[in-house]
Order: sequence, then structure tokens, then C-alpha cells
Amino acid sequence: MSHAPASQPAAPLSAALCAAQAAYLRGQMPAGGLFAGQRWRMALRPFALGPALARELESLGRVLLQFYQAANLLYRRSRAGEMPEWVARWLDAGKPAELLAWQNHPAWRKELPRVIRPDLLLTEEGFSITELDSVPGGIGLTAWLQQSYAAAPLAAAQPLSLVGGERGMAEGFASIFGEASRVRIIVAEEAATYRPEMEWLAAALGQERFSVHDARFEGVERGEAVYRFFELFDLANVPCAPGLFARAARGEILLTPPPKPALEEKSLLALFWNPHLQDYWRRELGEGFQARLRRHVPYTWMVDPAPLPPHAAIPRLEIGSWGELKRLSQRQRQLVLKVSGFSELAWGARGVHVGHDLSAADWSQAVDRALADFARAPYILQEYAHPRVVEAEYYDEERGEPVKMAARVRLCPYYFVSGDFPQARARLGGVLATLCPADKKIIHGMADAVLAPGAP
Repeated sequence: MSHAPASQPAAPLSAALCAAQAAYLRGQMPAGGLFAGQRWRMALRPFALGPALARELESLGRVLLQFYQAANLLYRRSRAGEMPEWVARWLDAGKPAELLAWQNHPAWRKELPRVIRPDLLLTEEGFSITELDSVPGGIGLTAWLQQSYAAAPLAAAQPLSLVGGERGMAEGFASIFGEASRVRIIVAEEAATYRPEMEWLAAALGQERFSVHDARFEGVERGEAVYRFFELFDLANVPCAPGLFARAARGEILLTPPPKPALEEKSLLALFWNPHLQDYWRRELGEGFQARLRRHVPYTWMVDPAPLPPHAAIPRLEIGSWGELKRLSQRQRQLVLKVSGFSELAWGARGVHVGHDLSAADWSQAVDRALADFARAPYILQEYAHPRVVEAEYYDEERGEPVKMAARVRLCPYYFVSGDFPQARARLGGVLATLCPADKKIIHGMADAVLAPGAP
């Protein structure tokens, strides 16, 4: 079992080196920033994972890729009547017919997302995989962090090692497009916050091959690749999407990630824990990979309001209906309720309700909404992973000195998948560490957060 790094204080830096490091990093920031309208606190050093955790993250990509392959096969077999029909019914809930037609198009039968980013919370026992994201933000940001910290004054003064090295993120992203002559990154308005980081990344990789475009771009030529930086629930606001899907299905262009909303549902983690599917996961993952995911994925339920027989109970919760969830005490509500996927609330910490952090009335309201929305936007329920507290440090620009704070940590390793499926391989490009003040229940990018690249 892996453990979170010990919180061992690093050797103090001289005031001059701190100032030089901060000035260099600040000077490397693009004029328009990396996230539109967003800022964060600056770490002077990379976040130290520790050798054991770094090794585990290095190999985790293979496990997650196998999980996606098994999930893809499970969905297809459910649609074909070879596995329980409720699997596909859960994953198809709320999706328009035209999107389901694209999802089941033969062109994408074996195709999977080529960027895999789990959200890992550091805990006392190691880490918990709370979500998987295949259209993640942060790729350009993490690439910038790698490049900037590798060339900063501290790197010249002390030995520095980064997960993925100086260009692991940039090279990993470039690798997923094979031999495509050009790569068009399509960023929808809904994802406009992330446009600056993708523009920086395109420039870093070379604008003769990489370019960023809005949702109306129609200039993709045969033999080129498209990176879909827009959510499938937002297709009404992406006029170019139908044409891109059609051309990719005909083999004229490469499109990633594929338009397969089933693979973008958090409910995949509920399917992983479903008691009726354990033999399937054992067969498709192997006992080793299944056991590894069981150690790290918090128990997850699909909030399906279908009535249970009188003698039945929801596993682990031991309640006879989801309505009884509303009556749990605050101590019993060590649970997180969140939208599974196909919704404007399914990203950026929106649509997330931490049970023990809410009043009884607010929790009851959240449960009622989850039950009412099942047919349109299903919710999952997950055991709360208690993050451990570590000592973080950031540079206070006003005071001109490093400041320490108690923090909880989310790690986002980025795995880039290259090659033809099913022989494709996942490679770790880098790790983004987000350190939020310890009093925050939900860990995500915010003005008070410290962002840093991961180091072994």
C-alpha cells in the first residue's frame, strides 16, 4: 500500500534566492495568464511526492487504461444484451439520440480517450481516486510549470527532478496525435477559462503544427487532427462538432477524445463497485489490477431511485431506499453526492455536495434533486475520502517572503495514450499538485490554492 509523503520540512532558502525564484516564475507567466480570470499562490519549489508514490503513479496509467478498455467493453456488451441491460441504461441516461448514435458508431468501437487524468486525494492511508477526467484542464498549465521550474534559479542552485522532466507534458500531449500533419485544438466558450493555457501550449509545441480555434472553426483539412476541448453536453454551442464527428467517422481526420459520453461518466466508478459486476472486473482487469483499484477508489453508488424489494438494502449504507439517505445524521453523512457526467454542473467542483458539511435541510434538498434528476443527469454517491493535512509553502508577494500554511492536497497525474487500440500504451507526462487551505472541504483550483509541479 502506498503512503502519502512525509511532511518533512525542506532546507530553508535564502531571502535572495526566494526573491529571484519568485521573480523568475512571475516573469515567465504569459501576459494574459494561463487561466482566464483565475490566479493562484506561487510555490517556490515543486511538490515532493516521495519515491514510493512517484513509482506508483508511474505505473497507475496502465491500470487506468485497462479500466477504460474494460468499461468500454462492458458498455458494448450491455447494449448487445450480453451483460445486464441496466449498465447501458445508466450510462445512456439523459443523452440525446444523435449523440448515442455517434457513441455507438463502428468507427469508435475500440477508441478510448487519449488523455487520462485521475483526481487523487492524499490521505493518511495513501491516496483515493475520486474521479477520472478525459477532457481535463491543466495540461498547458502543468507543461508551463514543468518548463518554468526546470529553468528557474532554484534548479541551478540545487538538484531538481520533476515527474516527466522538463517537457513530459508537452511531448506527451503531442504524442497522442500520431503522424497528423496539423493539430487543431477546438476550445468551446464554455471552456474559455482554459483557452490561454492551450494557446501557450500550442506556441510551445510550434504553431506551424498546433493551433487553437473556437467552436465555429471549419478549416480542418484531410489528414489533420482535432483535440476536442469541449464537453459533449455543450454540443448545441459547438457548431463545428457535427461536421467534425462525421469526418472523423469517415476516417478523413483524427478526433480525440472520441464522442463517447459513457466513458466520461463518474458512474463508471459505481459500476466498478457494483456487487453484480465483480466477476466481470476480475476477468477483464485481472485480480491484481482489480485489487489495486479497490484499494484506491472510494466505494461508490449509483443513485438510482428504482424501489428495492422489502427484504433488500443498499450495500454498506444498509438503508432500504435512497429517501432514507436524507435522515442520516451528520456523523453518518461522511459522503459526497455529485453529478455523474452529462451536465453543466459536472466539472469545476460544481454539483458536488459534501454530506457532513451541509445542514440537514441542505443535504435533504441535494438528495431530492439527485433522485429527481436520475433520468436526465444521474448522480453518484461516494464515501468521503478524508484528505491528510500537510505543510505547504507559498511566496507572499506583498510580504516578499515564503509563508507556510496547513493544506490538503489533490494530485492530478496526466497520462497520454499513444498507439493503436488495443495495443496503445499510457505514459505519465507530469503531475499537478493543488494544495488548498486545510479548512476547505472541496479541493480544486482557487485563488487561495498553491499550484506546483510534482517531483519524485
